[in-house]
Amino acid sequence: MVRRRRGPRPPICHALGFAGWWLENQIRACFTGAVSSSPSAPLQQLAVKIDGFFDRVMQRHPTDMQCASGCADCCMVELSVTAAEAAAVTALVAALATEVRDGLGARARAAAPSVGTDAAPAPDRCCALDENNRCSIYAARPIVCRSHGVPVRLGGTRPEDITSCHRNFTARGPAAADADCVLDQTLLSAMLLTINRAGGHGDDRRTLRDVIADATRRPR
Repeated sequence: MVRRRRGPRPPICHALGFAGWWLENQIRACFTGAVSSSPSAPLQQLAVKIDGFFDRVMQRHPTDMQCASGCADCCMVELSVTAAEAAAVTALVAALATEVRDGLGARARAAAPSVGTDAAPAPDRCCALDENNRCSIYAARPIVCRSHGVPVRLGGTRPEDITSCHRNFTARGPAAADADCVLDQTLLSAMLLTINRAGGHGDDRRTLRDVIADATRRPR
């Protein structure tokens, strides 16, 4: 059987070989209507997969995982998001109750740089967190937020290349997790980048703070 070439592959998919080619075509199918007519479908599907992965780790390693509602240790950071993720956050913000939306916008603007100054230092708290450490955009939170806490492989094959939240796997270390409970950060980043490109977006990222600040200024 003769295999036809389908044009040049994006660099990230080329690096992943056949897996990257398959991934790219599956994602593009979502945008062409073969799987779904919704532009947000590929990102939603990836979010479901990552949520399922997190649940698997919690079920397999209940004594090693200390993640629970109200814990925000992983949220004390300035995050950046892709255009596809920004669109999802913007859509969710538009549907929030007025009180929640106003509070979210106030926190985002309070963390922004002052006019006439250099870039502000990264805030020590994500502006999406409310006063009870609950995420105001939880349903549309970025992909990285969904993987917080689980063992993550940051490239390489050594046990020390696997990391996790400092509260988790304290007795045995994250490398002790089952092989299918370790998230491959390189593959996840490639999937997110491919989804973003397949949606017609560039590779530029924006801070989540800026996305939320802009979204809360938009009229309903």
